[in-house]
Amino acid sequence: MTVVLLSNIGRLWTGREMLTRAALLIDNDRVAWAGPAAELPQRLPGVYEDITDVDELVNIGGGLITPGLVDAHCHPVYAGDRYAEVNMWAKGASKGDIFAAGGGVSTTVTITRGTDPWTLCNAVRERLRHWVMTGTTTVEAKTGYHLTRDGELADVRLLRSLEEEPGMPRLHVTFFPAHGVPPEFFGRPREYVSAVASWLGDAAMAGADGVDVYCDNQQFTTEDARMLLGVGRAAGLRTTMHACSRPRHGAVRMAAELGCTSVDLLHETDEQDVLALAATRTPVVACPTTSLHERRTPPVRALLDHGVPVGLGTDHNPGLTGAMSMPLVMSLAISMFEMTVQEALHAATVGSAHALGLGDRGMIAPGSLADLVQWDADHEGAFAWSMGLPALRVWQGGRTIR
Repeated sequence: MTVVLLSNIGRLWTGREMLTRAALLIDNDRVAWAGPAAELPQRLPGVYEDITDVDELVNIGGGLITPGLVDAHCHPVYAGDRYAEVNMWAKGASKGDIFAAGGGVSTTVTITRGTDPWTLCNAVRERLRHWVMTGTTTVEAKTGYHLTRDGELADVRLLRSLEEEPGMPRLHVTFFPAHGVPPEFFGRPREYVSAVASWLGDAAMAGADGVDVYCDNQQFTTEDARMLLGVGRAAGLRTTMHACSRPRHGAVRMAAELGCTSVDLLHETDEQDVLALAATRTPVVACPTTSLHERRTPPVRALLDHGVPVGLGTDHNPGLTGAMSMPLVMSLAISMFEMTVQEALHAATVGSAHALGLGDRGMIAPGSLADLVQWDADHEGAFAWSMGLPALRVWQGGRTIR
């Protein structure tokens, strides 16, 4: 057993409140106690009989400690880049323009399929390290750039193998072949949907945690999403949806009705959608980097005011945004979504963990995972100011990994 005491914490965000002049005890990989330093127990049954039995003392020097951040939406498994396409976006090109020029998801699919597994694995490994270095200890990682049974299942196994390596974040693996219709199924999208449905049981066996569907009126309809999410749930997968279609197509309301683990992006959302999410308490994941690029803003303020749980994600992907910094995402959420600093901090920890169905992280409480970050600041207001607050130290399961 290893007991670590973090002392002289200036400000400690527990996920519920901000404590000042705090202390924190770690017992192996879990939080054993957290609270005001003046209330630090001299004896903690099952942990130590006397405070002098603590194995390691870490003086935080009056700094800011939070739970490790949680990125609830990203696409890190791909090869190549689409910089020329991003340049077209910056010049005002539409999705139609980009597709007509041969761009879009299919470009990354072609490159990823042609990349050997070793090279792909190295690229994903390097990306995931960026999340840890910037204070994110759990990442929701989607597949979705092979769009074949064997390729998508191999991506699940790749992510699970990387998670076992030192210095990697914890991963929530989302099976996402319903990201787009591959070229070999051109003109036959319903056949592809049926094929994907037949892969979901294998995905769960390979180690996937959830299934996602990109629901819009272009390729995957609400009927497709309903079927795939139902099959995925029966296979034991958590259900998520890219809800990018216009409100009249009913994607958001359907996701609320189905009790999805989360509904993401929501760039086309009306008041009825907000009310449906509020009635069912369905979590939402907002991605401000994508909103910034697409110049469309989800009604995050209205969602919060209606009591809808909100998480945050980078939406890192090769076609739109290269962001891998959740502190940057928090800064953008504060400025773009009218969130307070504490709301953004809550969304990037408790909210994102809740959107992934993970109840053992995103907070600092007895029994929670000891995934923690010390920041280069003594006050949480720095998240609004910095546009990417640096992490000084990162603990995962009580071990220093940065």
